Amino acid sequence: MAANTFFKIFLPKDRVFYTLFESVSETVHKMAISLMEMVNESDPDKRASIQAHIENMEHKNDDITHNIFTELGRNFITPFDREDIHALASALDDIADYIYASAKKISFYHINPNDTGIHKLTDLVMQGSVEIKKAVYGLRDMKNLREMTSALIKINSIENQADDVFDMSIEMLFQNENDFKEVIKKREIYQVLEIATDKCEDAANVIESIIIKYS
Repeated sequence: MAANTFFKIFLPKDRVFYTLFESVSETVHKMAISLMEMVNESDPDKRASIQAHIENMEHKNDDITHNIFTELGRNFITPFDREDIHALASALDDIADYIYASAKKISFYHINPNDTGIHKLTDLVMQGSVEIKKAVYGLRDMKNLREMTSALIKINSIENQADDVFDMSIEMLFQNENDFKEVIKKREIYQVLEIATDKCEDAANVIESIIIKYS
């Protein structure tokens, strides 16, 4: 307890890491919103435009993540363990990467995303991004631990739901799709969407570790 008190006395006044993490979580959420728009868009040209917008946001997120790592090398004193900062930055970046990968595969494979499995998994990615954003914003002052914990529990539930939806979607795909190429393409899209929910859970696990150490 004394060590934690001593540590908090010397926290930097400009808590740049909180601002950067909040910016990343905001970008991840906006990417999930755009992905939802993309899978509900029937016009291929409009889908391509949305995919380009998601790509731009992914590049923006890479820049912010790079800034986090730069600040980590520049600052001797950090708001929580350096390993946790690195792990959380990497986990959030992974969510963005897989959201972008999902959009890219839909566009590259010329898949019509009017598919129950794609829609359900995209919705779960969206839900995960909402809860990740809540949990990340809670890190700044740790005053809303109940809300943060609730968000983390929901992320775990979302990941479990995504596993079930993935299995169900694969089963339905093999039952109803006769074009083997379409089977391969849709299976890959299901997979990257499901992995995006896994990455949300990875980020939630890092945040849970931070809460245990510093709340």
